[in-house]
Amino acid sequence: MATVAHPLTSAALSSLRPEVLLQTTPSGLNWPTPPVFEDPLAARLHLRQRLAAGFRIFAMHGFDAGIAGHISARDPVLPDHFWVNPLGLHFSRITVSDLVLIDHDGRVVEGRHPVNAAAFSIHSRIHRARPDVVAAAHSHSRHGTAFASLGRLLPPTTQEACAFYEDHAVMQAYGGIASDVSEGDLIARALGPHKAVICRNHAHFTVGHSVDEAVFWFLRMERAFEQYLLAAAAGTPLEIEQETARLTARQVGSHRAGWFALQPLMDKVMAEQPDLLG
Repeated sequence: MATVAHPLTSAALSSLRPEVLLQTTPSGLNWPTPPVFEDPLAARLHLRQRLAAGFRIFAMHGFDAGIAGHISARDPVLPDHFWVNPLGLHFSRITVSDLVLIDHDGRVVEGRHPVNAAAFSIHSRIHRARPDVVAAAHSHSRHGTAFASLGRLLPPTTQEACAFYEDHAVMQAYGGIASDVSEGDLIARALGPHKAVICRNHAHFTVGHSVDEAVFWFLRMERAFEQYLLAAAAGTPLEIEQETARLTARQVGSHRAGWFALQPLMDKVMAEQPDLLG
């Protein structure tokens, strides 16, 4: 039941010395660490709360597109099960009690709502192929879908883009709605060991060692797509040279960096929309 570490709130952040957050190490910046729970049930509750908040964050950014889009989170009690959003419920209304728990064979274990077939087909395959992945995020965002039509990797033209340098892939195929697990297998294979995959003519997927990380990478990649498309419309974007891009990726692209970067937004959503905990 005891918690080894605690989530960082605004009050906790204000008490930290600047050098604690900005200390440089050979692998990048010394970021704070996510909370660790000794009790799996406490870990489950924390994960479900972050997942519900993740959907509210998606809604804030306009990542709702009809019934498209899903975020999944591996259950800490039953690792071959994952929580996901119910079909047809707007992201801005999702609460902890609305989340659905399903296993890798598609059986609903807990929850009162149906699940998007594509959510099962894709996320079950990602979680099965990547035991290290806790969460995966996807939606048909405006800039993500536009960039996906180019069928190319994201160039390192901004600091935001460098978070994905040599750590994302492109799936060069589009077979319609991913309602079959075979499509999920293709996406999981294309993702490989990376934090993100761009599915050509579709959109992007991001994964992480926490819900917070997966959600932040989705936001960050969407921002990087927008920056590139704006720059390309104005002229020819200049790419950051390889050595610097790799350094920047180490600085801003780690699991801890992705988790910590979402904490201010998580704190905001939790404070302003407490009904999500219901």
